[in-house]
Amino acid sequence: MHKNPIAKLVAGVDEAGRGPLAGSVVAAAVILDPSRPIAGLTDSKKLSAPRRAALELEIKRSASAWAIAEASQAEVDDINILQASLLAMKRAVLALNLKPDQVLVDGNRLPGLDGYAMLAIVKGDLSEPCISAASILAKEFRDRQMLELDLLYPEYGFAQHKGYPTALHRERLLQHGISPVHRLSFGPVRDLLIMGSTK
Repeated sequence: MHKNPIAKLVAGVDEAGRGPLAGSVVAAAVILDPSRPIAGLTDSKKLSAPRRAALELEIKRSASAWAIAEASQAEVDDINILQASLLAMKRAVLALNLKPDQVLVDGNRLPGLDGYAMLAIVKGDLSEPCISAASILAKEFRDRQMLELDLLYPEYGFAQHKGYPTALHRERLLQHGISPVHRLSFGPVRDLLIMGSTK
């Protein structure tokens, strides 16, 4: 019976922003330093905003390597949200300044990356600290991005709903039409496009 060699550098990968109607999809890749453990890592959606912000700083300080990458809303419309998410993940892994021996990806699909040992883990952000760390970095980055878009397009309320299809967002879409940062391939936006309601 052969034992698998122990992976020395393990990168966790996760994305944020698959569900929103606007903005890019963001992915992060994190290689944690085993000698500098970080307490409290879990799925970013289960953490309060202040706790996420504190963990983001600690991850960036303590991790052996981390990287954040995006696929734009134009790419989401061009290749679909699943493929755009995988593309952002691929970009994040390739942006790491260390090459991991093993890549653990949250979910059930893997980005196309030659020369990497990869494993998809459903709900990996709950079980693998490196994926949890990636989840936190991706969400914090994307939330900040939506705050920036809120300054550019204050009429949509991006700071409140972060681009998700809430009642408020749908109402503002109907009221103001489609902005340049909305995903045209997503149902509520596509329906407006058919009606000819653009900004």
